[in-house]
Amino acid sequence: MAIGPREFIDMRQVTRRAFLGEVGRGVGVGLGSIALASLLGEDSASGHGTPVPSADPFAPRPPHFRPRAKAVISIHLAGSPSQHELFENKPTLREHHGKPCPEEYLKGEQFAFIKGHPELLGGLYGFRRHGQSGMEMSELIPHLGSVADDICMIRSVRTDQFNHAPAQLLLWTGEARFGHPSMGSWLTYGLGSEARDLPAFVVLVSGDKTPDAGKSVWGSGFLPSVHQGVQCRASGEPVLFVGDPAGVSREARRRTIDAINDLNRIEAERTGDPETLTRIAQYELAYRMQMAVPDAMDISRERPETLEEYGAVPGQGSIANSCLLARRLVERGVRFVQIFDWGWDGHGTSATDDLVTQLPKKCLEMDRPVAALIRDLKRRGLLDETLVVWGGEFGRTPVAEFRDGKRDFLGRDHHPHAFTMLLAGGGTQGGLTYGETDELGYRVTRDPMPVNDLQATILACLGLDHERLTYFHSGLDQRLTGVTKPSRVHQAILRPV
Repeated sequence: MAIGPREFIDMRQVTRRAFLGEVGRGVGVGLGSIALASLLGEDSASGHGTPVPSADPFAPRPPHFRPRAKAVISIHLAGSPSQHELFENKPTLREHHGKPCPEEYLKGEQFAFIKGHPELLGGLYGFRRHGQSGMEMSELIPHLGSVADDICMIRSVRTDQFNHAPAQLLLWTGEARFGHPSMGSWLTYGLGSEARDLPAFVVLVSGDKTPDAGKSVWGSGFLPSVHQGVQCRASGEPVLFVGDPAGVSREARRRTIDAINDLNRIEAERTGDPETLTRIAQYELAYRMQMAVPDAMDISRERPETLEEYGAVPGQGSIANSCLLARRLVERGVRFVQIFDWGWDGHGTSATDDLVTQLPKKCLEMDRPVAALIRDLKRRGLLDETLVVWGGEFGRTPVAEFRDGKRDFLGRDHHPHAFTMLLAGGGTQGGLTYGETDELGYRVTRDPMPVNDLQATILACLGLDHERLTYFHSGLDQRLTGVTKPSRVHQAILRPV
């Protein structure tokens, strides 16, 4: 039979998803129907297969077990600060400052930039004990020291990546390559959101540039795209193009969206494509955001004393503003706020990335607002239900870099074997120092916490079992913690539920 123009057009419009959906209708269920049910919440993303009677992908979903926290604020210091200057007080390292690094540490070692046999570099700053716990912190971060009893310091985190982009991807997506969902996407997929008029997952960037891994560290990967992070700005329009064009009234915008959504619903019924329902949800959320986002992002409404406590200045793109905005967002029900602050890559190639000039500058910018955030959350009764996560993608070497033999500035190379991260609130043990490294701070000697263990522990704070929070993709039940690595929750850092 000859195929005419009309038949040819109809055949072109039968997508792969639509074909699978049509095949499925003949046998009772198809892949398109399964995917559609997944977006409607009728899957087992949370491990219990409880149907959610709503097409809203952000409808709140119950966790696997009683949670300690409801929301996460992640403060990622992109480039990675030196734990030796901030948290690891190592007298032996100072004693052997300038001496060649012992051979046993260097066997099979691979550095990002160091060539030849490196020299040991002792910590450059003094340390003090803080709070009832006596937690040791550097003189560079006195404000964080003032909230030491609310902080859980993990000195034994380690990764298997020593370059920025793959290390950032591993930390936030569970894989060192592109294409996997970020932690915020997993959380909103598994738990939904309590913020009806705001994005469930918000990203704030300071420090003049995005992370090396780009926006993939807040991408949704193979999850429905509605779960990707929404980047908001500190000045101008908080979200680009969310406002109505000149001459378009809110009523006209509402009618336009209704018409578009009607067409999308017809398309969803015809093809069974879950991304079509995602578009409906995104249109509706964008419409509600037009009113809610400007209010939530306007820190000028805060009391002057609060702005002073954070060191925040309305309209600036600073980590201080990001910390204050994070508090405003979580108190409005946002599930995951991810702050990225660039400028912590302390190689010592110039005064803009060394340990003597740049590190104190960055600590001065960061120390006060992060401590203010922890105090503010606690004062408002939000710290117990909000987990604050602080750190970089890896550590810094206990040896000097001296790139190309130049010794004008002091810096350290990338170090995957041991680094420090801080947790506060969200059911973690305040005032606890967990894990230990050797006398040079080179490798972990007690309570190692690989990145995937950290991810499993963060999920546990939210009431999620990392082995049950899954999404079927590429023939596997994919997980944030990966499908090949054994991962465990470090119960010792958590308060009993």
